[in-house]
Amino acid sequence: MNDGAGTTATPAQSPRTIPSPSSVDESSEKLYGLLAEFETPAAIVSAAKKVHEAGYKWWDCCAPFPVHGLDKAMGIRPTILPWLVLGAGITGGTLGMLLQWFTNATNLELWSGPIWVTGYAFLVSGKPFASVPTWIPVMFEMTVLLAAIGAVVFLLLLNKLPQLYHPCFKNERFARVTDDRFFIIIEAKDPLFYRAKTQQLLTSLGATAVEEVQA
Repeated sequence: MNDGAGTTATPAQSPRTIPSPSSVDESSEKLYGLLAEFETPAAIVSAAKKVHEAGYKWWDCCAPFPVHGLDKAMGIRPTILPWLVLGAGITGGTLGMLLQWFTNATNLELWSGPIWVTGYAFLVSGKPFASVPTWIPVMFEMTVLLAAIGAVVFLLLLNKLPQLYHPCFKNERFARVTDDRFFIIIEAKDPLFYRAKTQQLLTSLGATAVEEVQA
């Protein structure tokens, strides 16, 4: 356009919006789930019961201390840990008995890697070679040993520990889970998860805040 002074003015162009790196990263991140915050133990127990009744499977509750009745509200079945510990204890007692039977009551030879191991039937004061009452102390110690080790190992495995990272750790609100707040996290991989519907459910349960958690 000519402005009358011999110069031609070009039309003004609107500035182009360039997305910031942070907005690009946030949009490209995969949604892990929705995190709902509650203020009291009673509130999270009531909310957990409603989430369980809604049919969700991939979800969990986080609290700063054990909450009575929360497991029942979540529909969690009894753990199999006691049975695993029992099996470990029985294995320890059996190994203790077999060890003493092999070393004190037989002349068998076993190849154990680089050397042969030979049992030695040793007669003491006319006592029988296979004397179960005299084996009880070692059997007892082996039972306790393997049961204790099994309890620790199976406890860590069943709880997927140690877990050095979890998507919820990136949420600022979640830092209060070790202080005075209670949380429910519903994962996006749940078959019933629909963002708007799930958020509406959590809000209706009395959550003080519902936020997205990126994976």
